[in-house]
Amino acid sequence: MGLQYLYPLSFLCNFVLCHLEITLVISCHCQLFYFLDYLTDGQLGYGEENSLSPCLVDGFQDLGSPETLQDEEQNTLARTPLKLSSVKAGGMMSFAIDSLGALWMWGNCPQQTDDGEFYIAATSAPLPVWDFHGHTVVKVACGNEHVVAAVSAGETYTGGDLVCYSWGNNNHGQLGLGDKESRSRPVLISEFGEGSSWEVYEIACGAWHTAVLTNKKSFDQDLESRCWTFGIGDNGQLGHGTTATICSPQPVDGLPTGSFLISLDCGLFHTAVVSSDGEVWCWGMERGLGLCPDASFSGMDAGDALYPIRVQSPETNGFKFLGPVQVACGAAHTVLVAGDGYRMWAWGRGRSGVLGRDQTTDSYTPCVVMWPPLDENFQEIHEDQGQASTSRANDGTNTELELKLSAASEELQFLRSKLTLMERYANILHISIFRKPMDERTLPRSLQESAVFDIRKEFENILDSSDTDELARLEMFYRSMLSGVKDKLLKRKVEVMVQECIVSLSAGRQTPRGQ
Repeated sequence: MGLQYLYPLSFLCNFVLCHLEITLVISCHCQLFYFLDYLTDGQLGYGEENSLSPCLVDGFQDLGSPETLQDEEQNTLARTPLKLSSVKAGGMMSFAIDSLGALWMWGNCPQQTDDGEFYIAATSAPLPVWDFHGHTVVKVACGNEHVVAAVSAGETYTGGDLVCYSWGNNNHGQLGLGDKESRSRPVLISEFGEGSSWEVYEIACGAWHTAVLTNKKSFDQDLESRCWTFGIGDNGQLGHGTTATICSPQPVDGLPTGSFLISLDCGLFHTAVVSSDGEVWCWGMERGLGLCPDASFSGMDAGDALYPIRVQSPETNGFKFLGPVQVACGAAHTVLVAGDGYRMWAWGRGRSGVLGRDQTTDSYTPCVVMWPPLDENFQEIHEDQGQASTSRANDGTNTELELKLSAASEELQFLRSKLTLMERYANILHISIFRKPMDERTLPRSLQESAVFDIRKEFENILDSSDTDELARLEMFYRSMLSGVKDKLLKRKVEVMVQECIVSLSAGRQTPRGQ
């Protein structure tokens, strides 16, 4: 399989992650693993030589599950190739999560000496993180020398049961463990443990700080999501209004409480989040732009943003971007995917053309990324299509076919827009009911088995899988719902009775006294 040329929004087709000096690519079938760019400590996973072109990481082609590594003979007889579900690159390390939920790491990785002391060691081949054996790793994020992972509380991930672990260098409290002691092995962050009232659903790391998105473990009608940060705060990247270093997770109070936060990311020294209603918030170095010391801000606008700043949207002349999907941060720029995946915005430092607008100048407000790109390859395609169209215009049969194709294309676009609308509605509905975003891996069992949603059967499944505390919360929730319905019915009856009395009194006044 050859590697496709990567255009600015290449993650729409292939999953691409860039951080500092390393790029990771998973092919469309998630079977082959490629790396390219600068190498110093084996973080590419295939040796210790630099590479300017993509190279296949052979170690992942023939790997079985981590369990098979214990028995070499069994591994030889019953080896099944692993598929990769996601990758992440930090300053000098790389991570991958396979289809079985196991975590692999290579590069400058946290290690432990025989005496139990912490140190960073270079590893040029992927190694499994055995501490999560028996659990499913769902998300991973890494900074310069620290790692954060969202892991299932039980053996399998059933949705909404993630707990958060951290390990690595902790010289700025970026592990969120209440101290500055480095850890060579994963340690549970108590604020995001199984007994916490908050569920983790998104994580991100800057150079020396960490950000986490959670939602409330509650069956109340009001949905509540919150962003937590910890680590170094010299440039306001924690968003707490100070430049203090914080060793334990603290919520960012400057964010709206009525919006559901769907995505976040960290640059080296700044942080960004986006809500489901299209609001984007940034904070940290240089008004939330990141590593941009030559930014031409002046007066009250100059300096670092210690509190979240809401980013203005040029397309709405307000503060809401239409169809938000994801936000991503570089060292000194931020990229937002919006328009339900059909549009991109970027702002910050423009060196090397990172803003994707065919210029290298900086932009301190969101500008539209040129997507799809109009380079030579696309121009050749358009020219070929133009020549073919001219040729078909002389043929009546082909003209009729072209009209049909045009009508079919319009219908497809219409159906696609309807599908996007339904997906957004279903996601909002799912969040309102189950208190977490919709995930294909956690679709209701009845819907997976019969393509028909059996509410009664699904409710029985929920009751069977719930513990005592969850059942108590369910009881409170439905008691509240039932009370609301009863109040509404009583109100309606009173309104009807009042209306009948008014009608009766009006009729009495109109009746002559002699009758």
